[in-house]
Amino acid sequence: MSGEGVPDPSSAASASLPDPAPAPRDEPRVEPWAPDGRPRRLDPRSVTVQRISGAIAAAVLAGIALVAVLVAVAAREPTRAEVALWLGGWLVLVALVGTWSQVWPSVRYRHVSWRADRTGLRIDSGVWWRSTVSVPRSRVQHTDVQQGPIDRGFELAALVVHTAGTQHASITLAGLAHADALTLRDFLIEERPEPGDG
Repeated sequence: MSGEGVPDPSSAASASLPDPAPAPRDEPRVEPWAPDGRPRRLDPRSVTVQRISGAIAAAVLAGIALVAVLVAVAAREPTRAEVALWLGGWLVLVALVGTWSQVWPSVRYRHVSWRADRTGLRIDSGVWWRSTVSVPRSRVQHTDVQQGPIDRGFELAALVVHTAGTQHASITLAGLAHADALTLRDFLIEERPEPGDG
């Protein structure tokens, strides 16, 4: 009772502080993008997006395969051993495709990197066969940023770069954070050096 009416300094200090910002959702993000030529990974959320897409594709494939098995069973009078063999093959197919759709995205993620500097964009990819694609800024015709429905849910996007020439006339870099894709798009098409400069 003796302390009634006397403000508590700790409560006053805490009342004056703003509420902490909510923790970002599933965001082990790398540092903000800059055209410094450093190699960068795709956004980690791209692994989850690919797993979801793979699971949907695996479910569709499993459904088609099951219909094919049922049609084959209905078209003839197989023995129980044949039915068991077909269903066993179907289960093996579902297991293989399902496992692949969940394991492959993380493997691919570790083998894709990109870098950008004042001269252009470079993409390194490939698990068994490595590929390097270099896109000089002077050859960029236009760029697109694309999002599918799953990408939008995770704030991801794919950058499509259209270049002059026939080889690699369209290069796609999927799995970028949407903000990074927009920034990289603007960087590739603005203030392009004229041919023969520096």
